[in-house]
Amino acid sequence: MLRASFWLTALIFMPAGLFLYFLPPSVAALVGVSPLWLARFSGGLLLAWGAYQLAASFAPDAVKVGGLVGGNLLSVAALLPPTLREGSLLAPSLRSVLLGLCAVLAALAVAATLTAPPRMGQGGRA
Repeated sequence: MLRASFWLTALIFMPAGLFLYFLPPSVAALVGVSPLWLARFSGGLLLAWGAYQLAASFAPDAVKVGGLVGGNLLSVAALLPPTLREGSLLAPSLRSVLLGLCAVLAALAVAATLTAPPRMGQGGRA
């Protein structure tokens, strides 16, 4: 379950990062993203975070699980308040997608927390 949490998180962030990084100027103007370099920078960060999660899934430890949980919960904390506050201004389908994304990220954070490997003590025992 822990490895699935890492893979699903990477599956969310990597395509989003690629989309933002290669965002065409016409789409950026349509959705109001300005300046375009900010979308490219954000896309690069999301892509790097997704790639890190994918690589971390091969040898998860307590620190990598903490990064996964922290990143997912910070993403939820960034997306959820504006979605709830400005929900009437968003298209109903977009609002549903954003709320669903928040729910998935929070569920992956909880699943990773519950299935985290035990921390080793000083003597090498759990």
